[in-house]
Amino acid sequence: MSRDLNDGQAAATGGEPDKAQTISRAGWYAFGLVSLTQALSMLDRNILSILAGHIKEDLGIGDAELGLLYGTVFALFYALFSLPLGRLADGWVRTRLLSICIAIWSVSTGLAAMASGFALLAASRLGVGIGEAAAQPAGTSLLYDYFPRNRRGLAMAGMASAIALGLGLSLVLGGVTAEWWETRYATTGAPLGLAGWQFAFLVAASPGLILSILLWRMKEPRRGAMDGVETVPDPHPFRSSARVFGSVVPVSNWFMLWRADAGRRDWLINIGGLVLIVLAMTGVALLTDSFSPRPGVVLGAVTLNPHYLQWLIVGIGAYALLNLGQSLRVADPPVFAVVVSPSVVMAMVVGALQSVINYGIMGFTPLFIMQEYKLSSGETGILFGILVTVLGILGPMISGPVSDWAHSRLGGKGRLWVVIVSLGLSPFPGIAAYTATDSTTFFVWFIIHALLLTMWLPPLYAIMFDLVLPRMRGMTFSIYLVTYTIFGLGIGPYAVGLVSDANGGQLGMAILSVFAVSPVIIGILLLMGRRLGKDEALIQTRARQAGEPI
Repeated sequence: MSRDLNDGQAAATGGEPDKAQTISRAGWYAFGLVSLTQALSMLDRNILSILAGHIKEDLGIGDAELGLLYGTVFALFYALFSLPLGRLADGWVRTRLLSICIAIWSVSTGLAAMASGFALLAASRLGVGIGEAAAQPAGTSLLYDYFPRNRRGLAMAGMASAIALGLGLSLVLGGVTAEWWETRYATTGAPLGLAGWQFAFLVAASPGLILSILLWRMKEPRRGAMDGVETVPDPHPFRSSARVFGSVVPVSNWFMLWRADAGRRDWLINIGGLVLIVLAMTGVALLTDSFSPRPGVVLGAVTLNPHYLQWLIVGIGAYALLNLGQSLRVADPPVFAVVVSPSVVMAMVVGALQSVINYGIMGFTPLFIMQEYKLSSGETGILFGILVTVLGILGPMISGPVSDWAHSRLGGKGRLWVVIVSLGLSPFPGIAAYTATDSTTFFVWFIIHALLLTMWLPPLYAIMFDLVLPRMRGMTFSIYLVTYTIFGLGIGPYAVGLVSDANGGQLGMAILSVFAVSPVIIGILLLMGRRLGKDEALIQTRARQAGEPI
């Protein structure tokens, strides 16, 4: 049975895949650089959270503004730019793309060190969001052309572990660096008049510039060779990328529809979808405002209701996904035909729903520990940072090889069962952790909970990217990235905060509330198991029928 499934998968991707079961030295080198890229991405993205107290004190910025910087501003630009940059990763030199984007986000991180108010910090976060939008689509696509099919769980585990490492380092390095600088220059003038938080931003920005040079010099692998699929070079990758961007941004998307001679049905879907999104977001905003009223957020001369701002961002993301779907159907029918297969769509929905849980937990657990168990911010930062790093590395490094082993015996369903087990069991130790009466009991249960919670990502990614052709992987990841960023980062922490505010700051109960989506996740995964084999066998057929030259 295992041999039949594997033969079917090879046929589905077209041609004979590379028979080598080993990974070349160039592949391991690429693995190291791409993993470092993911780690630095998370380091530069998340360091703002540990420096928030210093920034508030020096610049007089409130929690509302910090929330906008950490979540809303970053998420919107990160999500929107991941689409054109993901398309560029499918057609241009990925090593060059990563090199340029790392330089952009590193310089943007350093720019925050010069900030004297909200505006420059917002510009910094905008640049970080744009630059980091290419990291995962291009990095994933690159590794898939270095790693054979039976070792891709390991590749995804390495990326997931690197993300955990960067997250932990952002907490430890940011806090320790800022504190060291403030202590070192407590009685004398600091160089350039930099505060500790400003120096921490410069330290975080520096490694990226070195990594950018190394990636620029790294050899680009032959796209599709590992899968036995000859990929036709894209003659106009930048034009295609710009077309994707124009097709998803509101207003310009109508111009793109007009240029594409969209029919009446396309216009009705677009306008009707927009109306439904506006109505839905308005309704949810009114509901959440009545559930937990909040003071307005002051942005210059404008005061905005934070609930309306929140759901405006989610609505823009939802509309961007609708626009993208229509654009792909018109401009790149093979990508549309393959990516909208039931198993790929269900994998993306599972990732988005699970991200609601993950972001909701990670956004508020440090504060929960400090409030519930009276640990200091320094103790929490170091302890939680190290714990997140170790577990975030250990979980994927266990599930990656285990999912590869399961795949060798059961095909794609083997990896799917690893996802089902980890996500099905994780809520139970989570409930025990966030209802614990002392910190020791909390950390014991949290270790088990977090370990399970980090094991789903490598096998789910490996499943999803095995269900598309090599040239489509960057775009596939970008679509997924938009989905989980807008609906995960955009809703998870917000939902926890909403429930907490409405219940007098009971963070434990608020964090547990996001587990309400767990039964839905398991139900989708079980349904996905019924479709996976069929969708694997139809990859090449769907692409060819839509016009793919394979």
